[in-house]
Amino acid sequence: MTVKHWGLSIDGGYRPAKSGRSFSVENPKDGSIVAEVAEGDAADIEVAVTAAERAFPVWAALTGAERADIMHRTAELLRRRLPELVTIEIDQIGRPRREMAAQLARLPEWFSYFGAVARTHEDTVPPFAGEYLNYTRRVPLGVVGHVTPWNHPLLILTKKVAPSLAAGNAMVVKPSELAPITPLLLGEILKEAGVPDGVYNVVPGFGATAGLALSSHPRIRKLDLTGGTETGKAVASIAGRNLVKMAAELGGKAAVIVFPDTDVQRAVAATLFASFIASGQTCVQGARLLVHRSMHDQVVAELVRRAAEIRLGDPQIETTQMGPLVSKKQRDLVQRYVHIGIEEGAHLAFGGEPPQGSAFASGFYMLPTIFTNVTPRMRIAQEEIFGPVVCVMPFDTEEEALTAANGTEFGLATSIWTRDIARAHRVAHALQCGITWINDHHRIDPASPWGGFKMSGIGRENGLVAYEEYTQIQNIIVNLSDTLFDWYADDDQAKRYS
Repeated sequence: MTVKHWGLSIDGGYRPAKSGRSFSVENPKDGSIVAEVAEGDAADIEVAVTAAERAFPVWAALTGAERADIMHRTAELLRRRLPELVTIEIDQIGRPRREMAAQLARLPEWFSYFGAVARTHEDTVPPFAGEYLNYTRRVPLGVVGHVTPWNHPLLILTKKVAPSLAAGNAMVVKPSELAPITPLLLGEILKEAGVPDGVYNVVPGFGATAGLALSSHPRIRKLDLTGGTETGKAVASIAGRNLVKMAAELGGKAAVIVFPDTDVQRAVAATLFASFIASGQTCVQGARLLVHRSMHDQVVAELVRRAAEIRLGDPQIETTQMGPLVSKKQRDLVQRYVHIGIEEGAHLAFGGEPPQGSAFASGFYMLPTIFTNVTPRMRIAQEEIFGPVVCVMPFDTEEEALTAANGTEFGLATSIWTRDIARAHRVAHALQCGITWINDHHRIDPASPWGGFKMSGIGRENGLVAYEEYTQIQNIIVNLSDTLFDWYADDDQAKRYS
């Protein structure tokens, strides 16, 4: 099999890294090499930022309607290339085809939505005393930086690119070294749609080189990062030194709260979806199942039975329900947490190890894993594992469930399962998290703000708030009076200063 080589995507074309170096992208199902990709560093980031600076005035000068037309063409072109993109995403990160196809099918919606926002967003005319016209304009920031992760390569990138493009910015993207190919391909789609060369630039590389160079670049006007909380803290500190706007979607430890009026089968189906989709490698993974004590044993028994039936295998096959973890490093981390949980006294009810068999020998597979006898302060209940591990904890009262749900440093997402409408809203209002689902989990929409409380991040993706956070406000104050204003005239007239 011929391994394809990819360059950096800068100023509308591919080019090698200035250093001449490249790195391999590994297929997590068997360790084979998917591609060789140019390895960018600080020198390449500088070239990309300069290209974006040249392109920015051209893109920013277009009307919102003109940008909207290009974004709608992007949506259509993206839709046409979905089969190719799905296959590559699977090879990069190992998510099953049934998941990847469903996720990427949503991406055109982001370009359509933010194209509509670009076309229709209105400026404001705030009140102003006296004979004045007072209005505001939202203008683009300039060149922005996107640092994106491996777990949802195109989805998370799209959540950043669509609003920043709609607002008129140019950008430099540093994708994860584990999944850089589809971000490069997005550049081809944007170019074909009519985005000027240099507006969208991609510099694959590593965090300590390319990522650091982009985060610390003095001419970047905003950084938007999705990653771990410790990385987010470090990048925010760097960005602060340049007074750069910062958005960060960081770690999570989502709870699934199941009240006793929920059917056992529904509770189990909800947990399977929340906990094991993407092999648990998502920031809103249902890492903690808080279930009412009256149904705890039934739920656990059925959860174990259903988890054992999940079909692991080749993620390119349509019938596969769970693929490998993204890398050996990630699987080793999950296994380390399994050992920590056992040492802490939790009961390993299912999983906790790689599946047996020759089909799994070369890949980074891990069985869905269920812990019971977990207490809220255990490390496995507090720290983000980022794998297919769920900790089951019983509760007796609503207050106890809330205390446990809120009892971590994270505050990204929670789901509530109940038929009691008053309880559902009461609990939702008491949760310290940015996203709450009632009788659902993992749902997203381009119009719906997405982001966390506490150590789960700052800023929001999606919705009008995301568009506006890629702009800055210019206030124009116009004196409509022809009356002479002379502050220093000795005419005994009261004069307005402010």
